[in-house]
Amino acid sequence: MKSDQPKVLLKIFAFIGLLYLFILSISMMGAAFKLFGKGFAEQLIATTSNPFVGLLIGILATSVIQSSSTTTSLVVGLVGANALTIGNAIPIIMGSNIGTSITNTIVSLGHISNKNEFKRAFAGSTVHDFFNLITVAILFPLQLSTNFLGIVAHKLADVFQAVGGLKTVSPIKVITKPVIGLIETLTGSSPVIILVLSFLFMFFALRYLTVVLKTLLLGRMESLFDEYIFKTAARSFIFGIVMTVLVQSSSITTSIAIPLIGAGIITLQQLFPYTLGANIGTTITAMLASLATGSIGAVTVAFAHFMFNVFGVILVWPLKKIPITMATKLAELAIKNRLLPVAYILIVFFVLPFIFIYFAR
Repeated sequence: MKSDQPKVLLKIFAFIGLLYLFILSISMMGAAFKLFGKGFAEQLIATTSNPFVGLLIGILATSVIQSSSTTTSLVVGLVGANALTIGNAIPIIMGSNIGTSITNTIVSLGHISNKNEFKRAFAGSTVHDFFNLITVAILFPLQLSTNFLGIVAHKLADVFQAVGGLKTVSPIKVITKPVIGLIETLTGSSPVIILVLSFLFMFFALRYLTVVLKTLLLGRMESLFDEYIFKTAARSFIFGIVMTVLVQSSSITTSIAIPLIGAGIITLQQLFPYTLGANIGTTITAMLASLATGSIGAVTVAFAHFMFNVFGVILVWPLKKIPITMATKLAELAIKNRLLPVAYILIVFFVLPFIFIYFAR
């Protein structure tokens, strides 16, 4: 037993190192896309009054800059400057919910060399996509006809505006920002080089993270996931909220779970409520921060984002078989043709939104 301890400790250190490299790669990806497209996103967001175009702009802008938080911040800033109305801001916020799920779908490609792992990982990533798409399909027409999100958000903003905000610090940013800053300095802030490095780091980390997870967790800590963290849907949901509030990024929260499902440590049914919790968690930080601004517009937009996700959970969770089945079927097609996942990412998150925006404007 004692002779195994050095090996176990070595695997634990390897796991920590690989997990850091994986999180760093996701943060680097976001930094690269922001260097590519933040200005483009700002111009895009500020130039529409069509709700449908606004929805698509939310998808495209968030896909380009890889951060729903950044998109939401841009929207809040424009609303605060009276450059965008709250009514036009809400569809963009809805679209950002779809766009933010691109990161974990990209992460799932790291498992593409292993058929079974990739099937599980791709299904685990796209179930988040389908949940967001179904939520938008239900709530977007309702919002257009009734402005229910605007009404509810206004009432909540009036109640909470004077409460004051809470400034939080992301531990992920604390541990990755110095390294990203060094990489930006060494690469001359080249988004292309940073993006290439992020993919290299991510694929390397995922390749060995899955191996370490299998040997370290299976038979030792698998019961921890099954009996405690993911034992019930409610626990998974709460864990998703708490994790996202702590790391302040739903992209990272959901992406961290992809190696777990790829390794077969958790199931798609266990992952689904966790991603729903991540959707709620990502709005709480922005909501708290908006309270500190004193801007009623900022607070209203943040509450609209929060209530959109709350209503989505209430309406779509009972229909969980639909997104789970859709994700499973798409994963089955993906393992038959490995180009399909890449085509799916490009078409859903970039090509279709861009085409519709171009012709609709």
